[in-house]
Amino acid sequence: MRLGARILKTGLAITLALYIATWLGFDPPVYAALAAVFAVQPSVYRSLVTILDQIQANVISAVLAVIFVLSFGHEPFVVGVVVVLVIAINLKLGKESIIPLAVVTAIIIMEAPSEDFISFASSRFLLIMIGVGASFLVNLIFLPPKHENQLFHKITDANEQIIQWIRLMTRHEADYSTLKQDLKKLKEAIVKMDNLFLLYKDERTYFKKNEYSRMRKVVLFRQMLHGLSKGMDILQSLSKHENNMQRMPHELQDLVKDQLDELTNYQERILLKYIGKVRPQTTEDLYEEVDSGKRQLTDVFFNLHEDKRMDRDEWIHFFPVVALIVEYSEELEHLDRLVDSFFTYHKEDNEVEIQERD
Repeated sequence: MRLGARILKTGLAITLALYIATWLGFDPPVYAALAAVFAVQPSVYRSLVTILDQIQANVISAVLAVIFVLSFGHEPFVVGVVVVLVIAINLKLGKESIIPLAVVTAIIIMEAPSEDFISFASSRFLLIMIGVGASFLVNLIFLPPKHENQLFHKITDANEQIIQWIRLMTRHEADYSTLKQDLKKLKEAIVKMDNLFLLYKDERTYFKKNEYSRMRKVVLFRQMLHGLSKGMDILQSLSKHENNMQRMPHELQDLVKDQLDELTNYQERILLKYIGKVRPQTTEDLYEEVDSGKRQLTDVFFNLHEDKRMDRDEWIHFFPVVALIVEYSEELEHLDRLVDSFFTYHKEDNEVEIQERD
């Protein structure tokens, strides 16, 4: 089992929060550790964005907790009312991600002893803020996330699986029970990649020159995900229209197989070109082949529409597959142009930092 950066950051934040709380003489320091758990963010940028929200939410929770305890006491129903109010206020402010920490703050403060309540409540509020501060420092200093590296490898892994299944489908060799299981896993993987891309997109760098380069990469990775998604659409469409495909003329079946072989090979070469393993001229040749194959495929497909021997219903049902192949081709052509542009312009600023996996 591999420990992710967020798990390690959480451990560091808890340790730091406990040390600071103990050093400052706060008791019990465990409240600072508890707050640190909820305050850890997956990226530096998210940490910078949420720190002010966390402070605001905790202040609101603390004020409500103090007012209600002084007015109505420590009864359980009073705690429940305050928690509901805290959740409602944060939902109204659009700060859903801060709710768990805000609720914990309210509960911890309301459980302070009645004697000298204000002093105890203040102490516990400060413990919460120590935990938040410790998490912020850990996010800022330790274990900077490698979202670019993670995202690229996840894209290439999913792409490899999709390509394998497409090649099996076009040769009518796929096992459908296994394909069904893999399709479900691939859909989940794509959702996770979309979330990882959002983290990568949200990241910021300290220097403007590096930020421009990173934003060019964001555009590239967005297009990589578009190409991956389009490949997934083709796989699902082939699975859905397998029977229709087998009833198509052999000429069309062979063209579909050849065109998808060229496209999947083209996509693999583009990704390898991005990390410097393929010469640019290689994809230029593939681009010509893909474009020629796309025109040939669409010409044959639409000529079949006029063929009297062709069943129109079968032609119509197979139309989505051909349309997706054309879209897939266009997405890859666009990705290829973006990669070429990335390495042609601002070359001194653009650096690829993809590392080989262990």
